[in-house]
Amino acid sequence: MSWLIAFRDELHRIITLRPVFSILILGALIYTVFYPQPYLSEALRNVPIAVVDQDGTTASRQLARHLDATPDVTVAMVLPDLATAEQEVFKRNIFGIVVIPQFFERELLHGRPSPIAVYSDASYFLIYQRVSMTVAAVTRTLGAEIEAARLVGLGVDPNIVPAVVQPVQLTAVPLFNPQGGYATYVLPAAFILILQQTLLIATGLLGTLPDGLDRSGGRDQLPSALATVLGKCLAYLVVEAAIVPLYLIVLPFLYGVPRLGSIWSVMALAVPFILSVGALGLVLASVFRTPLAVQLAAAALGLPLFFLAGFSWPAEAIPHGIRLLAKLVPSTAAIDGIVRVSQMGASVADVKGQFVTLWLLALGFGALAVFLETRKRS
Repeated sequence: MSWLIAFRDELHRIITLRPVFSILILGALIYTVFYPQPYLSEALRNVPIAVVDQDGTTASRQLARHLDATPDVTVAMVLPDLATAEQEVFKRNIFGIVVIPQFFERELLHGRPSPIAVYSDASYFLIYQRVSMTVAAVTRTLGAEIEAARLVGLGVDPNIVPAVVQPVQLTAVPLFNPQGGYATYVLPAAFILILQQTLLIATGLLGTLPDGLDRSGGRDQLPSALATVLGKCLAYLVVEAAIVPLYLIVLPFLYGVPRLGSIWSVMALAVPFILSVGALGLVLASVFRTPLAVQLAAAALGLPLFFLAGFSWPAEAIPHGIRLLAKLVPSTAAIDGIVRVSQMGASVADVKGQFVTLWLLALGFGALAVFLETRKRS
C-alpha cells in the first residue's frame, strides 16, 4: 500500500500549497462564475446598421421597416449616401450598411432583379454573418411578397401564387442546439479545456515543488516510482471528483445547455481524461523542472490546444499531420466524446474510439511519468 503514502501526501499538498490551491480550486470556482457571462445571450441581437435609400419608394421603405423589425439587426440610421454611412462605420456607431439602389421598386414590379448592396464589418465575423444572413432573408421575403402581388395583378389565381413564388417550403430544425446560440456551442468544449488547463498547471507545479515524502531512510524507504505516480494521479482524481460534475453537469444545467446523455456515461469518459491530464502534468514537471517554466509552458500551450481541439476550427480543415499530433492531447478526444455523450445522447459504445484513446493516453503518459520519476531518483 505504498501508493497510499504518495496519495495522502499529494492530497495534503494540494490543500496546503497556496499556488496549487489557488489554481486548482479557487481558479475553477472563479471560471464557473465569470467565463460563461459573455455567452449568456446565446446569439447576437439588435446589431446597429444604416440604410442608404436611393429609391425613396414604398418598397424601399418597406424593406427598411422589415429589417428593423427583425430581432437580429436594428436600423439605427437612414443616411443620404454611402460616404456618410462609411464614416459612421469608422466611428463604430454602426456595423453594417444596406444600400437600396435607385429604381428598386420599378425593377421589382417589372419582374426584373433589383440587387441591393450589403456592407458588413467582417472584423467581427459573428456580426458579419448576422447582418448578411438577416438582410438576405428579409430581401427574399420581400421579393416573394412583391412577386406574388404582381402575379395576382396579372390575373393569376391567388391560391396558386404561393406555390409559384415559393415552390419549396423549407423548415430548418437546429439539432442539439434549439436556440442556435453560441453558448450552447462553445461552453461544453470550453469547460473541458478549462479543466485541462487548470489541472495541467496545478500538477506541473506540484511536480516541481518539494514533496513531503520522508527521504531520511533513503530510496528504499520511499514508495516506488510506480506507486508514487499512481498515488498522485489518484489524488488528482479525488479532487476533480468534485470539480468535474460541477463543470460537466451542474453548469450546463444552470446555463440551459441541452443535455441528452447519461450522467454516468459522461463520468465514464471523465475518469480517463483526468488521469491522462494528471499524468501529462507530471511529465511536464519532469521536463521543465521549475514552477515558472511549467507556468510559462502551460500558458504558451493554451491557445494552440484551443485550436487543435477541433471545435473553434473544423477538424477536417486542419492538416492531417497536425490532427495526428492533436490526438496526443487529452482534450481532443475528451471534447469530441463528452460533447457527443452529453449533448447528443450517445452512449459510451458510440464513442468507443475516444474512450479507448483517453485510456491509452492515461497509460502512455503514466508510463512515461514513471520512467522519468525513476530516472530522476537515479
